[in-house]
Amino acid sequence: MKVLITGGAGFIGSHTADALLARGHQVRVLDILQQPVHRGGEKPAYLDPEIEFMIGDVRDEAALLAAMRGVDAVYHLAAFQDYLPEFSKFFSTNVTSTALIYELIVREKLPIQKVIVASSQAALGEGLYLDADGRRVLPGLRPDENLRKGLWEIQPGPGQTGPLQYQATDETVANPQNCYGTSKIAEENVALNLGRMYQIPSVAMRYSIVQGPRQSLYNAYSGACRIFSLSFHAGRDPVIYEDGNQVRDFVNYLDVVDANLKVLEDPRADYEMFNVGGDKPVTVGEFAWVVGQVFGRNDYTPNASGKYRFGDTRHILSDVSKLKALGWKPTRSTEDSVRAYRDWMETAAPAEDILEQSDKLMKALGVVREVGV
Repeated sequence: MKVLITGGAGFIGSHTADALLARGHQVRVLDILQQPVHRGGEKPAYLDPEIEFMIGDVRDEAALLAAMRGVDAVYHLAAFQDYLPEFSKFFSTNVTSTALIYELIVREKLPIQKVIVASSQAALGEGLYLDADGRRVLPGLRPDENLRKGLWEIQPGPGQTGPLQYQATDETVANPQNCYGTSKIAEENVALNLGRMYQIPSVAMRYSIVQGPRQSLYNAYSGACRIFSLSFHAGRDPVIYEDGNQVRDFVNYLDVVDANLKVLEDPRADYEMFNVGGDKPVTVGEFAWVVGQVFGRNDYTPNASGKYRFGDTRHILSDVSKLKALGWKPTRSTEDSVRAYRDWMETAAPAEDILEQSDKLMKALGVVREVGV
């Protein structure tokens, strides 16, 4: 089988490409090599030379059609994710490009057997909660006035009784709180609805927080593993937002690759959406402690910074039982992810001022704020 991976020079895409090659498939990659994800706009050295590489934008019809000709399946992993207020870019990159894939398949009668699109846990927003009486609650964005007072937990709304308790959230929930998550809901709908209409087997994958090597050192959106690892690498304690007790859902990159191959090969996945998570709640403080241990900081104790990021979810955990029913399950630990990232990061020789640059950007955008200010 010949497989196209859009965004295949990136984190999840390149590891998926490696696994496909190992299974005997041919792989073509279409990537724009956009900064800051790709430093200097250069093709990364980790891309296997067996990959047929094409540079281009997934929104460019000519480039996308050239990449799609002659392939049997498409992983559409190219995406825009950032804190920048470029709201239209989320939709042009994540949604319009997806619609264009199906438009080209239908118009050009391309014999593509399956399309797999990358969605995100961001589609869940805060996810599902239950109030004290067992009623379902889908919370909205936490008010900034509460966060400035250090009131971190989701507060009950009218007709609800507290305290509210977060739940593992399944694929039926869609409650995004930002443009990225909203664009991913739209992307899912485009793929699954057009897939059914034109009998193009399609799958949407809602990835949780994927951790591992090749995760960009220079993209501020890339998450806790990058930030904490860079901090310990530089010999300082990482910044812990809120109180460190917020729950996150970390999943190892190789578990995600296993899921990607599973849905390609298993027809039971066709026209379905799947959460792809670690199946285990981990607090930010616990994760920071694990990173500290991996970097040899046995004396490290996570301490809250008095800062928060406006727009962050409080707790989120994906229910992965639907994907597990196909025979997949996450098998790698959080420590496995961090060790692999550390080993790769140290060979990548990160610039010393990465964290300072990210901090300045986040402050300038008004994302990072302080309690009482």
